Amino acid sequence: MLKLENITKNYQNASNEILREVLNDVNFTVSKGDSISIVGPSGSGKSTMLNIMGSLDKPTSGNVFFNDQNIGELSKNQLADIRNQHIGFVFQQHLLLPQLSLLENVLIPTMVEKDKQKKEGAAKRAMELLELVGLTDKIKQLPGQLSVGECQRTAVVRALINEPEVILADEPTGSLDEKSAINMVDLLTKINIEKNIAVVMVTHSLELAAKMKDSYRLVNGQLNKIS
Repeated sequence: MLKLENITKNYQNASNEILREVLNDVNFTVSKGDSISIVGPSGSGKSTMLNIMGSLDKPTSGNVFFNDQNIGELSKNQLADIRNQHIGFVFQQHLLLPQLSLLENVLIPTMVEKDKQKKEGAAKRAMELLELVGLTDKIKQLPGQLSVGECQRTAVVRALINEPEVILADEPTGSLDEKSAINMVDLLTKINIEKNIAVVMVTHSLELAAKMKDSYRLVNGQLNKIS
């Protein structure tokens, strides 16, 4: 479904001299229903790798394939469509809009949809997902009236609203306390199992990483599976 092939990422100066190599010939595959964690020290390139997977960043060299299509050959509009319809993003900060209610924030990715029937279907799906994460009684509240954990759960529902094939979660527990962090990862694993949606999670925590079926370590630009 999602494949990185010989991915290298360098940061260069104006004279094209390499200042820092973040990823070095990385090969990585995500199949339907996978649950994968990626660990590594701060600055090792975990978030960069996730951004490349989600077409938010471009590699210096190498190819990214989504459903056998080389996304490096796609237009900006085509990439935007893949991000909106096929990939769900969860970041360390929930990035909810403070002036919108919980339900309105969840439905933001569906705003470009013009088909009335599909919009109604998305609204129904939103309520089903909010019930899954225990937030149906909060739908009219603003983010400022919610706990950090509730905001992050809302962000997960927003990532799911367009029924993506994969969720890319970049340190989704970074702003949470220990109990909320465990609950968040348990929610991602539940979604992975019940919805058969692939989950790739970047984390510093080996304990949380172990909750995924497969784990990888990224160090010095090299990605290796943890046995």
